Amino acid sequence: MNTPTWDDTLINKYNVSGPRYTSYPTALSLQSGSQQSDLLTAIERSSSHSLSLYIHIPFCHQLCYYCGCNKIITRHQSKADVYLDHLEKEVQSQAPLFKAYKIEQLHLGGGTPTFLTPTQMTRLISILEQHFYFQDDAQRGIEIDPRSLEQNMLKTLHTLKFNRVSFGIQDFNDQVQAAVNRPQHVDGVITLVRQARELGFASINTDMIYGLPHQTPESFADSIKQLIALSPDRVSVFNYAHLPERFAAQRKLKKPDMPTPQQKLDIFKNTLLQMNEAGYQFIGMDHFAKKTDALAIAQNTGKLHRNFQGYTTHGECDLLGLGVSSISQIGNAILQNHKALKSYYQTVSETGCALSKGVILNPDDVLRADIIKQLICHFSLRIADIEHAHSIHFFEYFERELKSLQPLVDDGLVILSESHITITRKGNLFIRIICMCFDVYLQNQLQNTRFSRVI
Repeated sequence: MNTPTWDDTLINKYNVSGPRYTSYPTALSLQSGSQQSDLLTAIERSSSHSLSLYIHIPFCHQLCYYCGCNKIITRHQSKADVYLDHLEKEVQSQAPLFKAYKIEQLHLGGGTPTFLTPTQMTRLISILEQHFYFQDDAQRGIEIDPRSLEQNMLKTLHTLKFNRVSFGIQDFNDQVQAAVNRPQHVDGVITLVRQARELGFASINTDMIYGLPHQTPESFADSIKQLIALSPDRVSVFNYAHLPERFAAQRKLKKPDMPTPQQKLDIFKNTLLQMNEAGYQFIGMDHFAKKTDALAIAQNTGKLHRNFQGYTTHGECDLLGLGVSSISQIGNAILQNHKALKSYYQTVSETGCALSKGVILNPDDVLRADIIKQLICHFSLRIADIEHAHSIHFFEYFERELKSLQPLVDDGLVILSESHITITRKGNLFIRIICMCFDVYLQNQLQNTRFSRVI
């Protein structure tokens, strides 16, 4: 359905940097000074009574050199106990505000959530279940580092009603793994995936990264072949963004060892072909799903959403982020906790609330967020729906934006008619650039920020 058409000329022309639009405005637009009162107001104004919970676990046992996540490298397991103490205080403070909500979705990210021991993981879920109301069929997902998983952790997770697991594989090639300080055994990954399937997890997802040292089109194609043999339900193939000026660990990666820009394009082109031939649906950007997966079904029925957790089938839920650096989307508010662990601990201890910055969406933000979500999830937009929902005349309101869209129309990436904006198969790979045409914050951000390239 959404399989992109590859055009080298257009890729060389439009392969620029841009946001991933897990929100609009993006997290870069958040302003300092948010506090508990902003959260209370957001809850009052929200029309949702369903909640998605995100819990950030920042700890990792070992530093992966490519990583740009908010993480803390430590071998001291006791630090997780201290973190859970503070997380419990935050939950005790925030949960009463959501008494009218039902939890549809829980996701643990990081860092490495499976840094926690089975005992610590059991404690965390007990805290959450004690203070929030979970639906019986709530989706419970967790990101897993296959290298650091305790022997009985998968069984523990299944007992704790987790039904979705996402394995961070990145690459199966030993030379690549050594270069990024993330060695792992292929057999170990295969064993874990099989064990997860035997335990009955409803969805098994995997993450891969291209653009790392020593990767070639041939080596990565072999890794994707091995991945397809595991038959994951969903696959993310992320484009590595080398930003050593922002992330110190990336300075350990040697530029001459990395694939050239053309090799990176060849790697992704091969991946698109391999995933398509294996029967996966291209969801968008760098995500694939089996055609029987809920994500693909949601896209095919016009019900797919996108938020800080990426593509999701639970987009009508408000999102509450707990833990250091976590981001919440409640109604028309985007709010983020302190990014530094020391500040997080201090504010939670003093007030029970760790909010640090945020933004309240104005009507124009809501309008543009709606447009970007429709385009990035479904590659099409029915103009009458936008006009009806937001009481505007589309072509008058977006006269300037449509002029910036025109070159993309001229190049066959977009079809613009009186009734629809339709992204062509040739334009699917450039969805971020198309969305950028409707982003009024972008010009200011471009002066101060470097994004990853779109391909």
